Amino acid sequence: DLAGFAVGVVEKDKVITGRTIVAGDAVLGLASSGAHSNGYSLVRKIVERSGIDLNSDFHGRPLREVLLAPTRIYVKPLLALMASLPVKGMAHITGGGLLENIPRVLPENLSAVLQKDSWTMPPLFTWMQQEGGVAEKEMHRTFNCGIGMAVIVAAEHAEEAMRQLAASGETVWRIGSVEVRAEGQPQTVVV
Repeated sequence: DLAGFAVGVVEKDKVITGRTIVAGDAVLGLASSGAHSNGYSLVRKIVERSGIDLNSDFHGRPLREVLLAPTRIYVKPLLALMASLPVKGMAHITGGGLLENIPRVLPENLSAVLQKDSWTMPPLFTWMQQEGGVAEKEMHRTFNCGIGMAVIVAAEHAEEAMRQLAASGETVWRIGSVEVRAEGQPQTVVV
């Protein structure tokens, strides 16, 4: 008897597969709480290379705490958002950074074009980029760069989605849009 098993199972028509994403949709970015377990091999090399004391002050907190900040969990605000308007795609920016996670929800013929100046990159990532001499594209490939979750909605729902997410305590930016993918173009581009 599977009657009890169905508790917590998402109805088939509510599953977010990314199939409804089209050119013109908005990409929203929810702020990360830090590195979110991304790129710690590179983080370790940068820290070693810099010779910085992990207990030194980093914008009011010990660097050790900033580097090991727990990953932000977005479940409650996203469930509330999904209950009120159609969410077309979501990508948790974990290992693989911005460039490798967002394509997981996009149809092959589409690309997410992100505007790098649309959100504020936290000081931790700026410091790592400068201290480690890390190229910008590598930063986007390896780290979340301050975006812990990407949410794709229809352009006409973007403002309301942002309002709801902000009301639930999230810092949210409209970071880009979905476009038809040109031949040879990556599925996520940061410009």
